[in-house]
Amino acid sequence: MTEKPAPGDMIETGSDIGVFDSGLGGLIVTKALIEAMPQYSFSYLGDTKHVPYGPRSQEAIYGFTRDCVDFLFRRRNCAIVIIACNTASIAALRRLQQEYLRANFPERRILGVVIPTMEYVASKGAGSAGLLATDSTVRSGVYDAELAKLDPGTRLVSVAAPLLVPLIENDGGRFAGPIVREYLENFRGTDIESIILGCTHYPYLEGLIRDEAAAVIGRPVEIISQTRIIPESLGDYFARHPEIERKLARGGARSFAVTDVTESYRAQAARLFGGEIEIEKIDI
Repeated sequence: MTEKPAPGDMIETGSDIGVFDSGLGGLIVTKALIEAMPQYSFSYLGDTKHVPYGPRSQEAIYGFTRDCVDFLFRRRNCAIVIIACNTASIAALRRLQQEYLRANFPERRILGVVIPTMEYVASKGAGSAGLLATDSTVRSGVYDAELAKLDPGTRLVSVAAPLLVPLIENDGGRFAGPIVREYLENFRGTDIESIILGCTHYPYLEGLIRDEAAAVIGRPVEIISQTRIIPESLGDYFARHPEIERKLARGGARSFAVTDVTESYRAQAARLFGGEIEIEKIDI
């Protein structure tokens, strides 16, 4: 439950960059951000208790996301939070920006992953692109709508891949080949030049998706991963908003928290970061 801030609540100097996701996907985005911006301090929160978000109602996703963002602002002193979850960005970002921030933390910022991704796609000027995403993201039509605003000439071919998130969360990547291939069959016969990984979990399978896509489509296609787009986009944002950037802590502190933790999660996090990391279980 969110609380009312004290009157005059302001961003404190020495604030963290917060990264939120429903599960493992945000860790790979956080790692990419740390590698691109090692001078800053980061606080990560994964809502692993409620993953996957895709099958949830819009109201439930908003509630989970709001409470996690609130934790990062109040308990981790974040000046800015990146919602590194496509489903949460689509279901909750605008409402959080327009309602929650205005009422609670008007000096702070929440950013998502959809618009930077589509700005990158639009900059390519391709005639057709593919989108591989959760069922909730595909059904929302948000990627189509944003691309239509930025580049009406590019057509988007969207494919829902609902089994991939639970597979990745349960360390089932070795079983993913036939499932990925079946989803990618939907792109056979199309003229797509790229495939957007519209879920931050999917970069765990990026190599497999690239190889299978080339085999199914009959030629190599660009795999567009948000792990490359988001760090560059955030750097651009800080250049345009020095009032936020100058409040950020230097020194490279890191904290990782989840709402539920398993040995499988710890093991996958250790593999991703090249060694065991301290993960705190928190209650929200």
